[in-house]
Amino acid sequence: MNAVVISVCLMLALSFFRVNVVIALTISALVAGLVGGLDIQQTISAFNDGLGGGAQIALSYALLGAFAAALSHSGLTTLISNSIIKKLGKEPNSSNTQVVRWMLLVTILAMAISSQNILPIHIAFIPILIPPLLHVLTALKIDRRLIACLLTFGLVTTYMILPIGFGGIFLNDILLANLNSNGLNAVHAQVPQAMLLPALGMVCGLLFAMFISYRKPREYLFIAQQTVTEQAEQTINTKSIVISLIAIVATLIVQLQTDSMIFGALTGFVIFRFSGIIKQSVGQDLFNQGVHMMANIGFIMIAAAGFAAVVKSTGEVSSLVTSLGDFIGDNKALAAILMLLVGLLITMGIGSSFSTIPIIATIYVPLALSFGFSVAATIALVGTAAALGDAGSPASDSTLGPTAGLNADGQHDHIRDSVIPTFIHYNIPLIIFGWIAAMVL
Repeated sequence: MNAVVISVCLMLALSFFRVNVVIALTISALVAGLVGGLDIQQTISAFNDGLGGGAQIALSYALLGAFAAALSHSGLTTLISNSIIKKLGKEPNSSNTQVVRWMLLVTILAMAISSQNILPIHIAFIPILIPPLLHVLTALKIDRRLIACLLTFGLVTTYMILPIGFGGIFLNDILLANLNSNGLNAVHAQVPQAMLLPALGMVCGLLFAMFISYRKPREYLFIAQQTVTEQAEQTINTKSIVISLIAIVATLIVQLQTDSMIFGALTGFVIFRFSGIIKQSVGQDLFNQGVHMMANIGFIMIAAAGFAAVVKSTGEVSSLVTSLGDFIGDNKALAAILMLLVGLLITMGIGSSFSTIPIIATIYVPLALSFGFSVAATIALVGTAAALGDAGSPASDSTLGPTAGLNADGQHDHIRDSVIPTFIHYNIPLIIFGWIAAMVL
Protein backbone atom coordinates (compact mmCIF):
# COMPACT_ATOMS: atom_id res chain seq x y z
CA MET A 1 0.00 0.00 0.00
CA ASN A 2 1.26 3.45 -0.92
CA ALA A 3 1.81 5.98 1.86
CA VAL A 4 0.02 8.72 -0.11
CA VAL A 5 -3.10 6.60 -0.55
CA ILE A 6 -3.17 5.49 3.08
CA SER A 7 -2.58 8.95 4.56
CA VAL A 8 -5.12 10.72 2.32
CA CYS A 9 -7.79 8.09 3.01
CA LEU A 10 -7.07 8.37 6.74
CA MET A 11 -7.33 12.16 6.60
CA LEU A 12 -10.66 11.99 4.79
CA ALA A 13 -12.01 9.37 7.20
CA LEU A 14 -11.02 11.39 10.27
CA SER A 15 -12.54 14.54 8.78
CA PHE A 16 -15.74 12.70 7.93
CA PHE A 17 -16.09 11.62 11.56
CA ARG A 18 -15.75 15.28 12.59
CA VAL A 19 -12.20 15.17 13.85
CA ASN A 20 -10.79 18.69 13.54
CA VAL A 21 -9.15 19.07 10.10
CA VAL A 22 -5.88 20.36 11.61
CA ILE A 23 -5.66 17.30 13.85
CA ALA A 24 -6.63 15.01 10.94
CA LEU A 25 -3.89 16.49 8.76
CA THR A 26 -1.29 16.21 11.53
CA ILE A 27 -2.13 12.57 12.31
CA SER A 28 -2.21 11.70 8.61
CA ALA A 29 1.17 13.36 8.08
CA LEU A 30 2.63 11.22 10.87
CA VAL A 31 1.16 8.06 9.33
CA ALA A 32 2.41 9.06 5.85
CA GLY A 33 5.94 9.45 7.13
CA LEU A 34 6.02 6.18 9.06
CA VAL A 35 4.40 4.14 6.27
CA GLY A 36 6.67 5.85 3.72
CA GLY A 37 9.84 4.65 5.46
CA LEU A 38 10.74 7.70 7.58
CA ASP A 39 11.37 7.32 11.30
CA ILE A 40 9.49 9.43 13.81
CA GLN A 41 12.18 12.12 14.02
CA GLN A 42 12.48 12.46 10.25
CA THR A 43 8.71 12.69 9.93
CA ILE A 44 8.40 15.40 12.58
CA SER A 45 11.34 17.29 11.08
CA ALA A 46 9.80 17.20 7.59
CA PHE A 47 6.44 18.30 9.00
CA ASN A 48 8.00 21.19 10.92
CA ASP A 49 10.01 22.29 7.89
CA GLY A 50 6.87 22.30 5.79
CA LEU A 51 4.87 24.46 8.20
CA GLY A 52 6.66 27.56 7.00
CA GLY A 53 5.33 26.97 3.51
CA GLY A 54 1.81 27.72 4.72
CA ALA A 55 2.74 30.74 6.83
CA GLN A 56 2.53 33.24 3.97
CA ILE A 57 -0.91 31.98 2.96
CA ALA A 58 -2.10 31.99 6.58
CA LEU A 59 -0.93 35.58 7.10
CA SER A 60 -2.54 36.59 3.81
CA TYR A 61 -5.88 35.19 4.92
CA ALA A 62 -5.56 36.76 8.37
CA LEU A 63 -5.02 40.23 6.89
CA LEU A 64 -7.73 39.63 4.30
CA GLY A 65 -10.03 38.81 7.20
CA ALA A 66 -9.13 42.10 8.89
CA PHE A 67 -9.75 43.98 5.65
CA ALA A 68 -13.04 42.13 5.19
CA ALA A 69 -14.14 43.05 8.73
CA ALA A 70 -13.30 46.70 8.08
CA LEU A 71 -15.17 46.59 4.77
CA SER A 72 -18.19 45.11 6.53
CA HIS A 73 -17.99 47.79 9.23
CA SER A 74 -18.08 50.50 6.57
CA GLY A 75 -21.55 49.35 5.51
CA LEU A 76 -20.81 48.78 1.82
CA THR A 77 -21.59 45.08 1.83
CA THR A 78 -24.79 45.62 3.80
CA LEU A 79 -26.15 47.70 0.93
CA ILE A 80 -26.34 44.49 -1.11
CA SER A 81 -27.90 42.58 1.78
CA ASN A 82 -30.43 45.30 2.55
CA SER A 83 -31.52 45.68 -1.06
CA ILE A 84 -32.25 41.96 -1.22
CA ILE A 85 -34.03 41.97 2.15
CA LYS A 86 -36.20 44.92 1.11
CA LYS A 87 -36.98 43.23 -2.18
CA LEU A 88 -38.11 40.17 -0.27
CA GLY A 89 -40.12 42.06 2.30
CA LYS A 90 -40.79 40.87 5.82
CA GLU A 91 -42.31 37.60 4.66
CA PRO A 92 -41.71 35.73 1.40
CA ASN A 93 -44.70 35.30 -0.87
CA SER A 94 -45.44 33.76 -4.24
CA SER A 95 -44.87 37.03 -6.11
CA ASN A 96 -41.37 37.75 -4.87
CA THR A 97 -39.87 34.44 -3.76
CA GLN A 98 -38.59 33.25 -7.14
CA VAL A 99 -37.34 36.72 -8.11
CA VAL A 100 -35.36 37.10 -4.91
CA ARG A 101 -34.15 33.50 -5.02
CA TRP A 102 -32.58 33.96 -8.44
CA MET A 103 -31.29 37.40 -7.49
CA LEU A 104 -29.49 35.83 -4.55
CA LEU A 105 -28.02 32.98 -6.58
CA VAL A 106 -26.80 35.23 -9.39
CA THR A 107 -25.35 37.79 -6.96
CA ILE A 108 -23.47 35.17 -4.95
CA LEU A 109 -22.12 33.51 -8.11
CA ALA A 110 -21.03 36.88 -9.55
CA MET A 111 -19.24 37.78 -6.32
CA ALA A 112 -17.44 34.42 -6.26
CA ILE A 113 -16.26 34.85 -9.85
CA SER A 114 -15.17 38.48 -9.44
CA SER A 115 -13.24 37.62 -6.25
CA GLN A 116 -10.79 35.65 -8.39
CA ASN A 117 -10.29 38.11 -11.22
CA ILE A 118 -11.83 41.58 -10.92
CA LEU A 119 -11.04 42.08 -7.23
CA PRO A 120 -8.74 39.19 -6.28
CA ILE A 121 -9.54 38.95 -2.57
CA HIS A 122 -10.33 35.23 -2.95
CA ILE A 123 -12.53 33.92 -0.12
CA ALA A 124 -12.36 37.04 2.07
CA PHE A 125 -15.71 38.28 0.74
CA ILE A 126 -17.60 35.20 1.95
CA PRO A 127 -17.62 35.85 5.73
CA ILE A 128 -18.81 39.43 5.14
CA LEU A 129 -21.42 38.82 2.44
CA ILE A 130 -22.98 35.48 3.38
CA PRO A 131 -23.77 35.79 7.15
CA PRO A 132 -26.04 38.84 6.67
CA LEU A 133 -27.95 36.87 4.02
CA LEU A 134 -28.54 33.77 6.15
CA HIS A 135 -31.88 35.11 7.40
CA VAL A 136 -33.02 35.57 3.80
CA LEU A 137 -31.72 32.13 2.81
CA THR A 138 -33.62 30.61 5.73
CA ALA A 139 -36.81 32.50 4.85
CA LEU A 140 -36.57 31.31 1.25
CA LYS A 141 -35.72 27.77 2.41
CA ILE A 142 -32.74 27.67 0.06
CA ASP A 143 -30.54 24.62 0.56
CA ARG A 144 -27.18 25.93 1.78
CA ARG A 145 -25.43 23.06 0.04
CA LEU A 146 -26.43 24.77 -3.21
CA ILE A 147 -24.82 28.02 -2.00
CA ALA A 148 -21.65 26.08 -1.14
CA CYS A 149 -21.64 24.68 -4.68
CA LEU A 150 -22.17 28.15 -6.16
CA LEU A 151 -19.31 29.63 -4.17
CA THR A 152 -16.92 26.78 -4.93
CA PHE A 153 -17.78 26.94 -8.63
CA GLY A 154 -16.82 30.62 -8.77
CA LEU A 155 -13.67 30.07 -6.72
CA VAL A 156 -12.35 27.13 -8.79
CA THR A 157 -13.70 27.36 -12.34
CA THR A 158 -12.63 30.97 -12.77
CA TYR A 159 -8.92 30.35 -12.21
CA MET A 160 -9.07 27.32 -14.51
CA ILE A 161 -9.89 29.32 -17.65
CA LEU A 162 -9.44 33.07 -17.12
CA PRO A 163 -5.76 34.17 -17.02
CA ILE A 164 -6.45 37.23 -14.86
CA GLY A 165 -5.90 37.63 -11.12
CA PHE A 166 -5.60 34.23 -9.46
CA GLY A 167 -6.22 32.67 -12.87
CA GLY A 168 -3.07 34.34 -14.18
CA ILE A 169 -1.10 32.88 -11.30
CA PHE A 170 -2.53 29.38 -11.79
CA LEU A 171 -2.46 29.18 -15.60
CA ASN A 172 0.71 31.12 -16.40
CA ASP A 173 2.95 31.38 -13.33
CA ILE A 174 2.37 27.85 -12.03
CA LEU A 175 0.83 25.50 -14.62
CA LEU A 176 2.60 26.72 -17.77
CA ALA A 177 5.91 27.32 -16.00
CA ASN A 178 6.00 23.83 -14.48
CA LEU A 179 4.89 22.15 -17.70
CA ASN A 180 7.61 23.78 -19.76
CA SER A 181 10.28 23.26 -17.10
CA ASN A 182 9.58 19.53 -17.40
CA GLY A 183 9.96 19.32 -21.15
CA LEU A 184 6.61 20.44 -22.63
CA ASN A 185 6.77 23.17 -25.27
CA ALA A 186 3.50 24.99 -24.57
CA VAL A 187 2.58 28.64 -25.10
CA HIS A 188 0.31 30.95 -23.10
CA ALA A 189 -2.65 30.77 -25.50
CA GLN A 190 -2.81 26.96 -25.33
CA VAL A 191 -3.34 26.74 -21.58
CA PRO A 192 -6.81 28.31 -21.13
CA GLN A 193 -8.00 26.67 -24.35
CA ALA A 194 -6.95 23.23 -23.12
CA MET A 195 -8.78 23.82 -19.82
CA LEU A 196 -12.12 24.73 -21.44
CA LEU A 197 -13.40 21.14 -21.61
CA PRO A 198 -12.59 20.37 -17.95
CA ALA A 199 -14.24 23.67 -16.99
CA LEU A 200 -17.33 22.56 -18.90
CA GLY A 201 -17.52 19.66 -16.46
CA MET A 202 -17.71 22.19 -13.62
CA VAL A 203 -20.58 23.95 -15.42
CA CYS A 204 -22.47 20.66 -15.76
CA GLY A 205 -21.94 19.93 -12.07
CA LEU A 206 -23.28 23.37 -11.10
CA LEU A 207 -26.37 22.98 -13.28
CA PHE A 208 -27.02 19.53 -11.79
CA ALA A 209 -26.77 20.97 -8.26
CA MET A 210 -29.07 23.89 -9.09
CA PHE A 211 -31.83 22.11 -10.97
CA ILE A 212 -31.74 18.57 -9.58
CA SER A 213 -29.84 17.92 -6.35
CA TYR A 214 -30.71 21.00 -4.29
CA ARG A 215 -33.73 22.54 -5.99
CA LYS A 216 -36.11 21.44 -3.22
CA PRO A 217 -36.67 23.67 -0.15
CA ARG A 218 -34.74 22.86 3.01
CA GLU A 219 -35.78 23.98 6.48
CA TYR A 220 -33.38 25.84 8.78
CA LEU A 221 -33.93 27.45 12.16
CA PHE A 222 -34.10 31.22 12.50
CA ILE A 223 -31.14 31.93 14.78
CA ALA A 224 -31.28 35.28 16.56
CA GLN A 225 -28.45 37.52 15.38
CA GLN A 226 -27.77 41.22 15.25
CA THR A 227 -29.81 42.39 12.30
CA VAL A 228 -27.97 43.66 9.29
CA THR A 229 -30.42 46.52 8.86
CA GLU A 230 -29.82 47.94 12.34
CA GLN A 231 -26.07 47.75 11.91
CA ALA A 232 -26.22 49.27 8.44
CA GLU A 233 -28.32 52.24 9.55
CA GLN A 234 -25.57 53.13 12.01
CA THR A 235 -22.65 52.82 9.61
CA ILE A 236 -23.77 53.54 6.04
CA ASN A 237 -23.15 57.08 4.82
CA THR A 238 -21.67 58.71 1.75
CA LYS A 239 -18.21 59.09 3.27
CA SER A 240 -18.09 55.43 4.27
CA ILE A 241 -19.04 54.30 0.78
CA VAL A 242 -16.47 56.57 -0.89
CA ILE A 243 -13.69 55.46 1.48
CA SER A 244 -14.70 51.83 0.94
CA LEU A 245 -14.40 52.18 -2.83
CA ILE A 246 -11.01 53.91 -2.46
CA ALA A 247 -9.81 51.13 -0.15
CA ILE A 248 -10.96 48.44 -2.59
CA VAL A 249 -9.20 50.08 -5.54
CA ALA A 250 -6.03 50.66 -3.50
CA THR A 251 -6.05 47.05 -2.30
CA LEU A 252 -6.37 45.80 -5.86
CA ILE A 253 -3.62 48.08 -7.20
CA VAL A 254 -1.15 47.25 -4.42
CA GLN A 255 -1.86 43.53 -4.71
CA LEU A 256 -1.32 43.54 -8.46
CA GLN A 257 1.80 45.71 -8.27
CA THR A 258 3.46 43.80 -5.42
CA ASP A 259 1.96 40.37 -6.23
CA SER A 260 1.20 40.14 -2.51
CA MET A 261 -2.20 39.64 -0.91
CA ILE A 262 -0.58 40.55 2.43
CA PHE A 263 0.38 44.09 1.48
CA GLY A 264 -2.79 44.58 -0.56
CA ALA A 265 -5.03 43.72 2.39
CA LEU A 266 -2.83 45.72 4.75
CA THR A 267 -3.16 48.79 2.53
CA GLY A 268 -6.94 48.51 2.51
CA PHE A 269 -7.13 48.14 6.29
CA VAL A 270 -4.80 51.08 6.89
CA ILE A 271 -6.98 53.29 4.66
CA PHE A 272 -10.03 52.33 6.68
CA ARG A 273 -8.19 52.82 9.96
CA PHE A 274 -6.86 56.32 9.28
CA SER A 275 -9.84 57.63 7.29
CA GLY A 276 -11.91 58.11 10.44
CA ILE A 277 -14.47 55.43 9.52
CA ILE A 278 -13.03 53.08 12.11
CA LYS A 279 -12.74 54.71 15.50
CA GLN A 280 -9.57 54.15 17.49
CA SER A 281 -11.53 52.49 20.27
CA VAL A 282 -12.82 49.74 17.97
CA GLY A 283 -9.92 49.49 15.52
CA GLN A 284 -8.03 46.83 17.46
CA ASP A 285 -11.17 44.82 18.19
CA LEU A 286 -12.16 44.95 14.52
CA PHE A 287 -8.71 43.76 13.44
CA ASN A 288 -8.84 40.90 15.96
CA GLN A 289 -12.35 40.02 14.82
CA GLY A 290 -11.22 39.78 11.19
CA VAL A 291 -8.14 37.73 12.00
CA HIS A 292 -10.19 35.40 14.18
CA MET A 293 -12.71 34.96 11.36
CA MET A 294 -10.01 33.54 9.07
CA ALA A 295 -7.72 31.98 11.70
CA ASN A 296 -9.14 28.48 11.32
CA ILE A 297 -8.48 28.51 7.59
CA GLY A 298 -4.95 29.77 8.18
CA PHE A 299 -4.13 26.98 10.62
CA ILE A 300 -5.53 24.37 8.25
CA MET A 301 -3.41 25.71 5.38
CA ILE A 302 -0.31 25.64 7.61
CA ALA A 303 -1.05 22.04 8.63
CA ALA A 304 -1.68 21.13 4.97
CA ALA A 305 1.74 22.53 4.05
CA GLY A 306 3.33 20.33 6.72
CA PHE A 307 1.41 17.31 5.43
CA ALA A 308 2.56 18.03 1.86
CA ALA A 309 6.18 18.29 3.01
CA VAL A 310 6.03 14.87 4.68
CA VAL A 311 4.44 13.30 1.59
CA LYS A 312 7.17 14.77 -0.61
CA SER A 313 9.89 13.55 1.77
CA THR A 314 8.68 9.96 1.57
CA GLY A 315 9.11 9.89 -2.23
CA GLU A 316 5.87 7.94 -2.41
CA VAL A 317 4.28 10.31 -4.93
CA SER A 318 6.87 9.29 -7.51
CA SER A 319 6.47 5.59 -6.76
CA LEU A 320 2.69 5.89 -6.91
CA VAL A 321 2.76 7.45 -10.35
CA THR A 322 5.59 5.39 -11.82
CA SER A 323 3.87 2.20 -10.67
CA LEU A 324 1.04 3.17 -12.98
CA GLY A 325 3.31 2.56 -15.95
CA ASP A 326 3.72 -1.11 -15.08
CA PHE A 327 0.00 -1.52 -14.50
CA ILE A 328 -1.22 0.43 -17.54
CA GLY A 329 0.94 -1.02 -20.28
CA ASP A 330 0.08 0.66 -23.59
CA ASN A 331 -3.53 1.53 -22.72
CA LYS A 332 -3.73 5.28 -23.33
CA ALA A 333 -7.33 5.64 -22.11
CA LEU A 334 -6.54 3.81 -18.87
CA ALA A 335 -3.42 5.93 -18.41
CA ALA A 336 -5.48 9.13 -18.59
CA ILE A 337 -8.09 8.03 -16.06
CA LEU A 338 -5.51 6.71 -13.58
CA MET A 339 -3.44 9.88 -13.82
CA LEU A 340 -6.54 11.90 -12.99
CA LEU A 341 -7.43 9.66 -10.05
CA VAL A 342 -3.92 9.91 -8.62
CA GLY A 343 -4.09 13.67 -9.01
CA LEU A 344 -7.36 13.60 -7.08
CA LEU A 345 -5.74 11.69 -4.23
CA ILE A 346 -2.76 14.03 -4.04
CA THR A 347 -4.79 17.23 -4.19
CA MET A 348 -7.34 15.97 -1.66
CA GLY A 349 -4.50 15.57 0.80
CA ILE A 350 -2.65 18.80 0.08
CA GLY A 351 -5.83 20.85 -0.32
CA SER A 352 -4.49 23.21 -2.98
CA SER A 353 -4.27 22.80 -6.74
CA PHE A 354 -1.66 25.59 -6.76
CA SER A 355 0.59 23.52 -4.48
CA THR A 356 -0.09 20.25 -6.29
CA ILE A 357 1.14 21.24 -9.76
CA PRO A 358 4.87 21.38 -8.89
CA ILE A 359 4.56 17.86 -7.45
CA ILE A 360 2.73 16.13 -10.29
CA ALA A 361 4.08 18.06 -13.29
CA THR A 362 7.55 16.62 -12.73
CA ILE A 363 6.17 13.11 -13.14
CA TYR A 364 3.10 13.57 -15.32
CA VAL A 365 4.70 15.46 -18.23
CA PRO A 366 7.25 12.76 -19.14
CA LEU A 367 4.62 10.07 -18.50
CA ALA A 368 2.04 11.81 -20.72
CA LEU A 369 4.55 12.36 -23.52
CA SER A 370 5.63 8.74 -23.34
CA PHE A 371 2.03 7.68 -23.98
CA GLY A 372 1.80 10.02 -26.96
CA PHE A 373 -0.53 12.64 -25.52
CA SER A 374 -0.48 15.97 -27.37
CA VAL A 375 0.64 19.24 -25.78
CA ALA A 376 -2.98 20.34 -25.28
CA ALA A 377 -3.95 16.94 -23.84
CA THR A 378 -1.00 17.06 -21.44
CA ILE A 379 -2.02 20.54 -20.28
CA ALA A 380 -5.57 19.29 -19.69
CA LEU A 381 -4.35 16.22 -17.81
CA VAL A 382 -2.01 18.09 -15.46
CA GLY A 383 -4.35 21.07 -14.98
CA THR A 384 -7.36 18.88 -14.28
CA ALA A 385 -5.41 16.51 -12.04
CA ALA A 386 -4.32 19.51 -9.99
CA ALA A 387 -7.79 21.10 -9.83
CA LEU A 388 -9.32 17.78 -8.78
CA GLY A 389 -9.82 17.75 -5.05
CA ASP A 390 -9.55 21.51 -4.70
CA ALA A 391 -13.35 21.52 -4.67
CA GLY A 392 -13.82 18.47 -2.47
CA SER A 393 -10.92 18.53 -0.02
CA PRO A 394 -11.56 19.23 3.68
CA ALA A 395 -8.32 21.24 3.71
CA SER A 396 -9.10 23.36 0.64
CA ASP A 397 -9.94 27.03 1.01
CA SER A 398 -12.53 26.49 -1.74
CA THR A 399 -14.58 24.49 0.79
CA LEU A 400 -13.36 26.16 3.97
CA GLY A 401 -14.39 29.61 2.73
CA PRO A 402 -18.03 28.69 2.03
CA THR A 403 -18.26 26.92 5.38
CA ALA A 404 -16.93 30.01 7.18
CA GLY A 405 -19.86 32.04 5.87
CA LEU A 406 -22.67 29.49 5.80
CA ASN A 407 -21.97 28.15 9.28
CA ALA A 408 -22.21 31.56 10.96
CA ASP A 409 -25.35 30.38 12.76
CA GLY A 410 -24.07 26.84 13.36
CA GLN A 411 -26.32 25.08 10.83
CA HIS A 412 -23.83 24.13 8.11
CA ASP A 413 -21.47 21.19 8.60
CA HIS A 414 -18.12 21.47 6.82
CA ILE A 415 -17.84 17.84 5.70
CA ARG A 416 -21.46 16.94 5.03
CA ASP A 417 -22.64 20.28 3.64
CA SER A 418 -19.56 21.66 1.86
CA VAL A 419 -17.02 18.92 1.17
CA ILE A 420 -19.27 16.04 0.09
CA PRO A 421 -21.63 18.13 -2.12
CA THR A 422 -18.76 19.85 -3.94
CA PHE A 423 -16.87 16.58 -4.31
CA ILE A 424 -19.86 14.87 -5.93
CA HIS A 425 -20.87 17.73 -8.20
CA TYR A 426 -17.42 18.87 -9.33
CA ASN A 427 -14.80 16.17 -8.96
CA ILE A 428 -16.79 13.50 -10.76
CA PRO A 429 -17.57 15.75 -13.78
CA LEU A 430 -13.96 16.97 -13.77
CA ILE A 431 -12.69 13.40 -14.07
CA ILE A 432 -15.11 12.68 -16.92
CA PHE A 433 -14.48 15.87 -18.88
CA GLY A 434 -10.75 15.85 -18.09
CA TRP A 435 -10.54 12.34 -19.53
CA ILE A 436 -12.48 13.42 -22.63
CA ALA A 437 -10.14 16.38 -23.08
CA ALA A 438 -7.09 14.11 -22.81
CA MET A 439 -8.49 11.77 -25.45
CA VAL A 440 -9.73 14.29 -28.02
CA LEU A 441 -7.24 17.19 -27.80
